[in-house]
Amino acid sequence: MKLYFSSRHIPALAQLPLQQRLHKLREASSKLTGPEKMLLNLVKLLVLLPPFVLILRLSDDWTAIIWVALLLLAYPLLLRPLQYGLCEKYISLDRNQ
Repeated sequence: MKLYFSSRHIPALAQLPLQQRLHKLREASSKLTGPEKMLLNLVKLLVLLPPFVLILRLSDDWTAIIWVALLLLAYPLLLRPLQYGLCEKYISLDRNQ
C-alpha cells in the first residue's frame, strides 16, 4: 500500500478537479472492506485517545495542552495518507470498469 498525502498524488485522480476527486474518494471509501474500516477506526482511536487523557491531566500540568494541540494537528497527517492508500485500489478498479 502506497501512502498519498494529497488526493492529487493518486494517479487515477490526478487530472480531476477537486469536487470530482472528493466524490471518487467518498465512493471508494464506501467500498472498503470490514478489516480496512476497522484499521482506519483503530488508527483514529489511537490518535484521539491520548489528547483526551492529556486533557484530564491539565489540572496537574498545564504543558499538556501543547501535547494535546500537537496530537490533534497530527490527526489528519496520519489518517489521510492511510485512507488515501486504502482507497486507491477501489478508485483504480472503478476507473477500469
